[in-house]
Amino acid sequence: MDSTRKSILIVLAFFSIYFIWGSTYLLNKIMVSEVAPFFLAGIRFFSAGILIFIIAKFLKISLKATKRQLLNLAFAGFLFLVYGNGVFVWALKYVDSGFAALIAATQPLFVIFLMRILHGSKIKTKSIIGVIFGFIGMCLLVSQEALALNKDSIIGILMIFTCVLSWSYGSIFVSKSNLPKNFFVATGYQMLFASLLLFILSLAFNEAWLAPTKWSLNAKGSMLLLIVFGGVVAFTAFNYLLKEVATEKVSTSAYVNPVIALFLGWYVLDEQITMQSIVAALTLLTGVYFINSKKKLVIFSRFKKQ
Repeated sequence: MDSTRKSILIVLAFFSIYFIWGSTYLLNKIMVSEVAPFFLAGIRFFSAGILIFIIAKFLKISLKATKRQLLNLAFAGFLFLVYGNGVFVWALKYVDSGFAALIAATQPLFVIFLMRILHGSKIKTKSIIGVIFGFIGMCLLVSQEALALNKDSIIGILMIFTCVLSWSYGSIFVSKSNLPKNFFVATGYQMLFASLLLFILSLAFNEAWLAPTKWSLNAKGSMLLLIVFGGVVAFTAFNYLLKEVATEKVSTSAYVNPVIALFLGWYVLDEQITMQSIVAALTLLTGVYFINSKKKLVIFSRFKKQ
């Protein structure tokens, strides 16, 4: 693949995980008001996985994978889609979509710490400053009186944090793991493995399985968008980027996702945006910027030269 084509693919992939995933918070919020969360996620990923394999067969792409690759794909599917997404969707029953997206913006902070713990990556001065901003932002975010926190919403917030941790570890795991070379196929396997586990969880939690024919038009439209764009397009782009770009750069989708989610939640669902939420978002994003910026801090470089 020539460098120009590769650059274009990387830009398009980033566009997918930035803007498409930013809209999935709203789509999942619409769906979870009608459909049980694990059942919803199971249908979404099973449908997307089958669609991927149909397209792969049509394009004559090999679906072969070794036993080790299949195990890695099953584990990645659990980290990303069963826990990272399925539990996240469950938490949306108790937390506003825009607020949930802001919590998800802490992903780069988790990635930095996990890379330090797992791979001994050095934490730079900028990253430490970023972590401080991130901590302040989260304190501002969860201390709002307007949130009217109750037992369910607090549990929902805590579970979302664990989902972000799962997704962050999954990002590092996939970037280092032995997986099929074709990112489309790798995505399909992850989705099928995840959908099986999600259906089992749905049965274990005794969820009601509401047939799609009984869904509202909004729910059907949301599911279609989640399957085609949120699943097939964006998740394939995500798997591609994890192998082509540094993991911490891929996590910068946290820059844009909360902004898109907050706006859509406000515009479509009339979710409240407080001034403190805006300040918290700006503080969080400032922290993420420091973590991912390649620019040197001039003030510290001057001290080092002395």
